[in-house]
Amino acid sequence: MSKGAEHCGVSQSAASQHVQEVEKRLGVILLDRSKRPLELTPAGRLYQEFCREILRREEEFTLSLESLKGAVEGTVRVVSIYSTGLSEMSRLREEFAVKYPTAQLHVEYMRPDKIYDAVRKDTADLGLVSYPESSREIAAIPWREEEMHVALPPSHPFATREEIYPLDLTGQDFIGFDEDLRIRRELDRFLRAHGVEVNVVMQFDNIQMIKEAVALGSGISLLPARTMQAEIEQGRLVAVKLHAPDLVRPVGIVHRKRKKFNSATRALLGMLVGGTVS
Repeated sequence: MSKGAEHCGVSQSAASQHVQEVEKRLGVILLDRSKRPLELTPAGRLYQEFCREILRREEEFTLSLESLKGAVEGTVRVVSIYSTGLSEMSRLREEFAVKYPTAQLHVEYMRPDKIYDAVRKDTADLGLVSYPESSREIAAIPWREEEMHVALPPSHPFATREEIYPLDLTGQDFIGFDEDLRIRRELDRFLRAHGVEVNVVMQFDNIQMIKEAVALGSGISLLPARTMQAEIEQGRLVAVKLHAPDLVRPVGIVHRKRKKFNSATRALLGMLVGGTVS
């Protein structure tokens, strides 16, 4: 009930009152309140199917109307991991606004698990994630592979080198990702495969914090090269190529399967992948 209220932008008490009013009007009980979490009664499941059908028909009507108008309109809701969003979305938003002035691009930044939840629950149209995964409900579109470089403070002895070998990282103070993140597991697997043991002194759940820790001289890290451009231009970081061409971070676009995209979402997908999606 609380999540539904939040999604609709109302208080939990207002949502509960609304459900009670619907129950009174229909003359049935929709929620079994004796159970935690709440469960739908048989009448509640029937009403849920009815509501979903109405929303589906409304979506189809809106898309058909947009097609008749022939213009790119509407809002596309994007949720993105912090590194991709902060480094890319400002530029993309400007390009989208110039190309499609009657459409709106709304962006939020989240952890990967929250992105999948938002797409699954249809509170977002598209999600930008690293290591994208398909599932029964989610479709993943490959977007690009980002080469990983060694992130260093300018004062580090490795900062003047053109290339670093994996074994050179042995014993280095290392700023890592949180252990529950996919990128951390992939980097740990890479280091083990090359017989490298680093000294993990800090770990964070996003690239921005890792970059700040490296810039302050707390250690080194392995990060996607394109996420460090701003700090490199500012002279706060140095990125040195790692002699491991197979170490990349795949980034992709996820969306709910069988979702019908409005014209704004299709236009943004076209910009991202350079093609069209129906």
